Order: sequence, then structure tokens, then C-alpha cells
Amino acid sequence: MPRYDAVIVGAGPTGLACGIELKRRGLNAVLLDKGCVVNSLYHYPTNMVFFTTPELLEIGDIPMTSLNEKPVRGEALKYYRRVADHYQLDIRQYEHVERVTGEDGRFFTYSLDSRGCGHQYESRKVILSMGYYDVPNKLNVQGEDLPKVIHYYKEAHPYYNQDVLVIGAKNSAAIAALELWWTGARVTLVHRGEGIHANVKYWIKPNIENRIKNGEIPAYFHSTVAEIGEAVVRLNTPQGAVTLKNDFVFAMTGYRPDTQFLDAHGIHFDAESGRPYTDPETLESDRKGMYLAGVLVAGMHTNEIFIENGRFHGKKIAEAIAAAISAKT
Repeated sequence: MPRYDAVIVGAGPTGLACGIELKRRGLNAVLLDKGCVVNSLYHYPTNMVFFTTPELLEIGDIPMTSLNEKPVRGEALKYYRRVADHYQLDIRQYEHVERVTGEDGRFFTYSLDSRGCGHQYESRKVILSMGYYDVPNKLNVQGEDLPKVIHYYKEAHPYYNQDVLVIGAKNSAAIAALELWWTGARVTLVHRGEGIHANVKYWIKPNIENRIKNGEIPAYFHSTVAEIGEAVVRLNTPQGAVTLKNDFVFAMTGYRPDTQFLDAHGIHFDAESGRPYTDPETLESDRKGMYLAGVLVAGMHTNEIFIENGRFHGKKIAEAIAAAISAKT
């Protein structure tokens, strides 16, 4: 069985940053991801433009270049592949981590690969950097489990000439609604709030609001989905119940950390804030030897940590692990 200084669960930008910083300190680590490298970014909309500038996405002191002021999804994917190659990180893609046992100094991580083969890794430390993109927030309405309900918008083409409902009013919902409408879908938007969210990207917000104002994208605000049927959706609106013809539903309702996995591995949360208990200096959780990186540190407050600030967690954690290992040798 291979033995490592650290197993890193998750090969997103923050997981890569952790691997880089450990390697810089002479420590060996393996990164396990149930998807591909930067799997969450891969699942972003095909034509997505980042809100930030290239230098704020950089890790490992490798410059990121972009044809425009703001990078697009394809440029980010290429950049993080290049970083992984440059540092020759040991990344095991398509390995789903099922459980972690053991204790500080001798953890055992069990994973299952895409062929159904089991793997086991021994390590002194474990870093959880799994993000939050894998667990969508549920509507908890009848019909939500129908195949036509989609929680991840990719691209618009398959929905040409279809009746589509978009749920939500933040960036993902606004982008989906616009691209679907541009591609020829008949789009309706519904949101429980009073309007399009104030933090929607500045080049998107006036566009979606104008489409709504002109009646090109009907919108129901202060409204919720009551039921999803095979061919219709039913809404509760201030004007009463509304039934709409429907082929597809995009539930852009956000995502959350896999608290079930974290809880099963001894990670506890503050009841009031929803944040996991971590040492602010080292990001070590209340399970000794297990560290949290990236958006997991924010718990349910997923809008507080992004690539731009989560990438610095790697250095903080690597310094703590290097110091802990040095103290025992």
C-alpha cells in the first residue's frame, strides 16, 4: 500500500494549490477526484466568462494569460492542466473517495475508480478540498426527480424550440435564461425574490432585465414552483396558481457542501453559522490531522470563498503539515 504525507480529496484549483505547496516543501501527496481535474470548472457553462481577471485565478506562481480582460472557461481549463503538468502532481482522476479511517499520523483513504476497482492509501494527513458543486439545493416539490429537471446548465442548443422554465435569479439562472432564449427556447423565469439579484455580473444584469421588461422572457417574482409534471409546471404566484406548458426545468438554486460526508468523518459544524470548526491559522478541523480547504471552510456560506481566496489555503495548510511532520521526526 502506498504511503503519503497527505491525501488530498479533490483536484480543483484549491486542491491543486495544496498539492503544489506540499511538493515545494518536500512532502509527497496524492490527489483523488471523482471526476476530472478541476471537475467543477469543467461542468460550468460552455461559454462562461469569469467575473475576475486572470491573475486572481493563478496558483503555483504560474502566470495565466487570456485573450480578453476576463478569462473564459476553456482558458481556465487549459491553464490548470498546464499547472498540473508543470508540477508533475500525482492526480488520480475518476476515483471516488468512499471513506477515510484511522487517525492523525496514520489515515487510510478508500476509493473506487471508474472500473469499479478499489484502492487504499495510507497517509499522515488528509486534506478535504471537495468544493460544493456536487450537491444541488433541492426544491422539495413533487416531480423534482423527473429526468427533465436539470441542476447543471451546460449549453442551450438541445433546448431549441422547447418550453423551458428557469428557477432562480443569480448569475447561473440569468446566463441560462439568456442563452436559452438566444438559441430559440421559449423561456420563463421564476424566483421567490423580488427581482434579478444585485450581484449578477454587470454585463448580464441589464440584458436579462431588458428581456423581462420587454416580455421576451416572462418572469414570475415572489413566486415558487408548486409541482413539476411531465408536460407542465405549476407555480404559486402573488396572482394565484399558474400552470405553464413545459418540456425542461433548469433548477439554478445553488449548491452546498456534502455535509453528510463531512459529518461521517468527524467534521462538526457551528449550529449558528453553519461553518465547520477549523483552526483559523492552520485550517485543521476538529478531527486532528484532517484539514479543510477551499469553500468547505465557509460551510453553508458558499458565496464567501472562491478560487480567488481559496487558492491561498494551500500555503497555510502545507506550512502547518510541514511543521507538524518536522516536529515528529
